[in-house]
Amino acid sequence: MITKRVIVGVAAAAALAVGLSACAGTDAPASDVDAATATSAEDFGGLEGLIAAAEAEGELNVIALPDNWANYGEIKALFEETYDIVINDADPDISSAEEIAAADNLRGQDTAPDVFDLGTAVTLDSLDYFAPYQVANWDEIPDANKEATGLWVNDYTGSMSIGYNSNEVPKPESLEDLLGDDYRGAVALNGDPTQAGAAFAAVGLATVQSGGTLDDYQDGIDFFEQLNDAGNFLPVNVTEAAIASGEIKVAFDWSYNNLAVASTVDGWEVTTLPGTVYTSFYNQAINNDAPHPAAARLWMEFLYSAEAQNLFIVGGAYPVTIQTLQDNGTVDQDALDALGALEGDLVTPTAEQAEAAAALLAEKWAAAIS
Repeated sequence: MITKRVIVGVAAAAALAVGLSACAGTDAPASDVDAATATSAEDFGGLEGLIAAAEAEGELNVIALPDNWANYGEIKALFEETYDIVINDADPDISSAEEIAAADNLRGQDTAPDVFDLGTAVTLDSLDYFAPYQVANWDEIPDANKEATGLWVNDYTGSMSIGYNSNEVPKPESLEDLLGDDYRGAVALNGDPTQAGAAFAAVGLATVQSGGTLDDYQDGIDFFEQLNDAGNFLPVNVTEAAIASGEIKVAFDWSYNNLAVASTVDGWEVTTLPGTVYTSFYNQAINNDAPHPAAARLWMEFLYSAEAQNLFIVGGAYPVTIQTLQDNGTVDQDALDALGALEGDLVTPTAEQAEAAAALLAEKWAAAIS
């Protein structure tokens, strides 16, 4: 887990509560608001009305949010500290596709997820599960980073990186290096690319690093087929425990995840291959079957506040409102300086490219690594 610098405390939590209520209008009684159909805080009479309705519910169900993923541990703790709301944290290590499956399995129950944090391909294939909502600072989020009605909103990004155990294997300088004998049975993905956003992105990185384009992920599939044929692909999901035990010696994963492991596992180092750098945002969405619909909407308001967006930076990720934070002078500059700029020949798949890649992976991935 990332060693977190303490940048929030009681005073900061109080400031957050004030900040989220400062734009509140005339409060509507919480009992008169149908939170499940609310599309903005204005439907509650303002943010103060939303806070009151959310605290009346008293709980928030989240899913697939590991504490050491982009600093979610600290983000969840600050939400609970700021509001009289308990977070129920289910299945932190499941994939994006499994989040949607959980929503299906738990539909109509009080344990269903209130909110989702999803990779792009699964997001675009799951629009019927989402409720539209626009946060108070909607205009600070670039148009390209949100669905127009608020069905989904980008939240944070990083680059696809390679983590490696420097005590066991040499630093990989290229994809071709990973096909060599030094990496026998050593290279793993963070999930199945037909279900998990991090693994999907690893195939995207392999595609562009192999000279292909995001219009066709076949080059990336071919690389992992070669990796498997060489005996170097390890069909084990990346976890910190598997890395710490030495089972996984090389991991394709988001930069913020590999950096988190590097802070706790001796010898674990992180590299970004020279050349094209693959990036992709994760997406926040509200479950349209949320058992705590007001708390779900307050969670969205909270995540896009300056305080929470800065906590993503502390966790090694780049938040979607980073430009506004910098322009307004509200960015955690120390955290940003420590993280460094996201540099290189950056590529990110469009919605159309992600959908095409997902279809191709569904057709060909299993045979490539069988």
